[in-house]
Amino acid sequence: MTTVTTASRRQGRGGRERILAAAAGLFAAQGINATGMEQIAERAPVSKRTLYAHFRTKGELVLAHLEELASTGRTLEGALTREDTPPRERILTLFDPSPAGTDPVRGCPFIDAAVEFPDPRNAVHSYARERKLLMVRLVADLVAELGCHEPSVLAEQLVTLADGAASRAMVLGDSNYGRHARAAAEILLDNALPTTS
Repeated sequence: MTTVTTASRRQGRGGRERILAAAAGLFAAQGINATGMEQIAERAPVSKRTLYAHFRTKGELVLAHLEELASTGRTLEGALTREDTPPRERILTLFDPSPAGTDPVRGCPFIDAAVEFPDPRNAVHSYARERKLLMVRLVADLVAELGCHEPSVLAEQLVTLADGAASRAMVLGDSNYGRHARAAAEILLDNALPTTS
C-alpha cells in the first residue's frame, strides 16, 4: 500500500508544469478557443480534478500561460531587452521570421489571447494590453537611445508594423511575412534618426 501511495505521489508531481506545457502546445497548434480543458488534461497527463485544482477556469490557465511566455523571454519583448545586440538590430528582430519548423504560423500570443477574450475588463485581455504597452515602451527606449527626437511616435509606428506583420503572417501562413514590414521599419528608422557623418 505504501508503494502505491509513493508511486501515485511521484506521478502527481509537476502537474502544474505539465498542464502549462500541454496548454502551450495545444494553444499554438489549434488556438485557445478550439482547445478544451479536457484535451489539456489528457495531454498533460493529469486528472481533470488536478487540472481544476491548479486552474479553476480556462481564463486562469490562459493567463498563467501568457505570464510564463513573458517570464521566459520567448516573446518579442525578450529580443528587445537583449543586452548583447545593438538597439537598431533589437528593433528589427520584431520582423524576423518564425523559427524553422514552427507550424502553424501563429501571430503574437498576446493579440491572439486578447481577440479570444475580447472584454477589456477580462484579466486575460488586460494582461495582453499591458504586454503590448510594455512593448511600445521598450521600443521607445531603444529609439531614444539611438537619438530619435520623438521616440514615442516612432515606437508606435514600429510596433504597429510588427503587430500587423505578425497578424498577416498568421492569416497567410507565411512565417517570413515580416520582411515586408522590416523594409518599412528600416525606412522609418532612417528618416527619424539623426544621420552620422
